[in-house]
Amino acid sequence: MAQLNILEFPDPRLRRVAEPVDEVTDHERRLAADMLETMYAARGIGLAATQVDEGVRLLVLDLSETRDDPKVFINPEIIGSTGSQTCEEGCLSVPGIYAEVKRAEEIRVRALGLDGKSFELDADGLLAVCIQHEIDHLDGKVFVDYLSPLKRRMVEKKLKKRQREPEAVA
Repeated sequence: MAQLNILEFPDPRLRRVAEPVDEVTDHERRLAADMLETMYAARGIGLAATQVDEGVRLLVLDLSETRDDPKVFINPEIIGSTGSQTCEEGCLSVPGIYAEVKRAEEIRVRALGLDGKSFELDADGLLAVCIQHEIDHLDGKVFVDYLSPLKRRMVEKKLKKRQREPEAVA
């Protein structure tokens, strides 16, 4: 396994719409394992392939406190949703920024697993939020897109400035 580089907003590669996976092979299984390792190292709970500059519809999640319940969704699609909830979200591609985002409260998602077989999952609460957030990434959307244009520009300016600053020398 290897840790991958996580793209940071406003990198234009985060706007790329991911392509469906035709067949689940060792490449996708290796990518999922590398993405999980990357996500755990970054202390995240979800990661989409587009965030690590891979243009395929694959996302990983692990909401467990013990980091031992990884979930992999290949070609995920939301096939049903009900209700709405507003939740404070953050993102590994938008470090240090958090904002309230309104999303569906309950969803049904269909995807392929690492075995290539289709499955469906009903999700609510944080799991529903995470799945919707990561699918947004696969569609070229970042959670700051839900902010007002003014707030989005402020976030972009702050992150660009942070990216220009040299690393602190220990």
